[in-house]
Amino acid sequence: MELFKLKADEEYIELNNLIKALGWVATGGEAKVRIDEGEVTVNGEVETRRRKKMRAGDHIVFGTDEAKVEQ
Repeated sequence: MELFKLKADEEYIELNNLIKALGWVATGGEAKVRIDEGEVTVNGEVETRRRKKMRAGDHIVFGTDEAKVEQ
């Protein structure tokens, strides 16, 4: 499982930007499609909101990749 650390001045990162920052997708367009198709789960539930605010403690799964957001 990967850990994604928020910057000191950040409270959250949007889901589409997170999966792009983790390198799970190559472009924002691909992130949009993958999220829209229900391929991403957040805290055990399918998430289709592209701009969902991911905060410290959130757990994300995309295929065989997993990550947790921390402050």
